[in-house]
Amino acid sequence: MGVTYLKQASKTPETETATAQQVVNEMLAEIGARGEAAVRAYARKLDGWDGDVIVGQAEIAHRRAEVPAQVRRDIDFAIDQVSAFAQAQRRSLQEFSVELHPGVTAGQRVLPVNVAGCYAPAGRYAHIASAYMGVATAKAAGVGTVIACSGPFRGGPMHPYLLYAFARAGADVIMTLGGVQAIATMAGGLFTGKRADVIVGPGNKFVAEAKRTLFGQVGIDVFAGPSEVAVIADDTADAAIVASDLVGQAEHGHESPAWLFTTSRTLAEAVMERVPPLIAALPPTARDAAGAAWRDYGEVILCDTREEVATLSDAYASEHLEVHAADLDWWLGRLTCYGSLFLGEETTVAYGDKASGPNHVLPTKGAARYSGGLSVHKFMKTLTWQRMTREAARDIGEVTARISRLEGMEAHARTADDRLAKYYPGQAFELGRPVEV
Repeated sequence: MGVTYLKQASKTPETETATAQQVVNEMLAEIGARGEAAVRAYARKLDGWDGDVIVGQAEIAHRRAEVPAQVRRDIDFAIDQVSAFAQAQRRSLQEFSVELHPGVTAGQRVLPVNVAGCYAPAGRYAHIASAYMGVATAKAAGVGTVIACSGPFRGGPMHPYLLYAFARAGADVIMTLGGVQAIATMAGGLFTGKRADVIVGPGNKFVAEAKRTLFGQVGIDVFAGPSEVAVIADDTADAAIVASDLVGQAEHGHESPAWLFTTSRTLAEAVMERVPPLIAALPPTARDAAGAAWRDYGEVILCDTREEVATLSDAYASEHLEVHAADLDWWLGRLTCYGSLFLGEETTVAYGDKASGPNHVLPTKGAARYSGGLSVHKFMKTLTWQRMTREAARDIGEVTARISRLEGMEAHARTADDRLAKYYPGQAFELGRPVEV
């Protein structure tokens, strides 16, 4: 396989994991022991927030005035796009019943969870889109209670645009909490008395680790770490656009990988030449984040063939995957591991991040090999049921008794025996022989 690293990362997404695990375990233990008092203490210590945890309806209405009309229209448009896509996903989930054997009817119900927790990060940016990506999707799934959390913005209350997005998307409870303490609060039902069945939403390495640690106690969307982008490009691609898209995702944070997989050395060299000036031209916060991300995590990899590119891309299983190459249908049919796929120059990760419709909460760190991103499916339970006639119970009972005894599970077998004896008294059945285990 002809693969050449023209730029190789000095770090991997796992580099900082051990530190995050230690911090999160300590915080979760403290919150588990002291509950709401510990949450308030962490809010003061980490976010400088000593105000109300739950945002009241009067506060939501009052702060709506801080959101300009054009901003409201833009957020409303994006929420409508996300909701429409999520509702289409919901319609794709079908309940059914089927007769599997004469008298044996089985089926499935598709029901939403009762309580969902939706997290949106605060910090260097106001993550408006993350607010409606979770809440609007949960509401489209039919979740009865949606609890939304985000931290204070730069030492003050929650950003007004993010608060508006939460409320407009349909959140039932909004809390000014960030980080690990927010995840622990939703999982434990603190301040609301309602434990989340599922917690969704992107965040930094500490938020991702808190969700990973609590998984099992609560459902989660994906094992999500720092944002990732990969771009597949051939010699038909525009180097300036490719470079722009790599930088566009690198600004997420210091640990956000940006990868270029290409069959064109000319394009690769042109992109590497363009990226540093694009980063240098960014505002200070974005420049700092993108510069570190590109320096430590950025990679440019040259392959001999498009098949090699596709194989490499599937191995990386990037959160976001753009294709700037000829024959887009070939790539759509060939690629199998990605969080979300963006085909052609005309679309870009930023469109998906903000307003096009499919959800932007996606798997990272290779989890796209086995998982998709946030969808209504994450808020739904597929529940099976069955019913049968006594005649069917006879057929199923004989087979069940014999298989149970082959396994050495005598009590299982006798549940079949007892029914057959009740329904067909005096009739002989071949039920197998008990096995001593």
